[in-house]
Amino acid sequence: MKLLTILARFGTEQYARAEAEIAERFAHQAPGVERTTVVVDNALPASLVDEQREPGERGGRVVRMVIGGDNSAYEFSAFDRALKYIGRDLTSYDLVHFATSAFNTLYVAYLDRFTEPLLQAVRGRNVCVGHIDCYNEPVELLQFRSQHWLRSCFFVMPPEEVQLLGSFVSIADPTPFFSGHADAPFRADAPLCATYRRYITDWLTGADIGQGVEWHSSFALSDATLSSFERKAHSILMEHLLAVRLRASGCRVVDVTWLSTQLRRGGRPVPWHTPWREQLAGRDRDALVLSRSSPTG
Repeated sequence: MKLLTILARFGTEQYARAEAEIAERFAHQAPGVERTTVVVDNALPASLVDEQREPGERGGRVVRMVIGGDNSAYEFSAFDRALKYIGRDLTSYDLVHFATSAFNTLYVAYLDRFTEPLLQAVRGRNVCVGHIDCYNEPVELLQFRSQHWLRSCFFVMPPEEVQLLGSFVSIADPTPFFSGHADAPFRADAPLCATYRRYITDWLTGADIGQGVEWHSSFALSDATLSSFERKAHSILMEHLLAVRLRASGCRVVDVTWLSTQLRRGGRPVPWHTPWREQLAGRDRDALVLSRSSPTG
């Protein structure tokens, strides 16, 4: 199996070992997988391309590349940058693995589930596999009503599904969302509901949104931090829309812990069409049972 890893980062001052940690993880959990890594560094000029070749038995095949990005849409534009660079060679890989340098923060137990048998099970299927997160209640964004999303810091999907999705950037211009004022950071006519505004504001400023966890990089909202708030909120909205757009394209969003649970049981086919709530409830670790009172995506 051939796996393409695309790692988005912004310099190496933070999370300096991210690339090494990914390599170590796959070497331990999927030793038979042949990997190529493209690092997109949004702190470097987009014109930069540094290819590093492995000599010897693999005949000089490119195994690692570092290219510059533009940080216009954070990891999402970085993913697009890598895919444009790879071009037609994308389909020579069995799976594409997307990651950010901050992947190893907050809840990380699900990372242990990306094993070789699981990757083999995903190969060739119209699925995107990662860690599903959700809110306690649904939110409205643009024309969509949704409650769950896939963490954009570590997930895998077949190249055919990547091509169907097209760009990973869902909101190229965030202007319609933000007011420019710290006391009320979202525009009154912004296309997102009051509940979602509250979730985002509470999360970024360090409050508990009702799930017993706080963000590791929270800050007080002020005129001085407003631009940081807008950038992170923009990223949160695009992360949520990624799952919405995947589902719209016919690509199922699958929780990796649930899938690992199914594969460990063995003896029967994986029920790939299991709804997301049932997936979260069916995890063999950190199961989450949610109310069915509000049917949403």
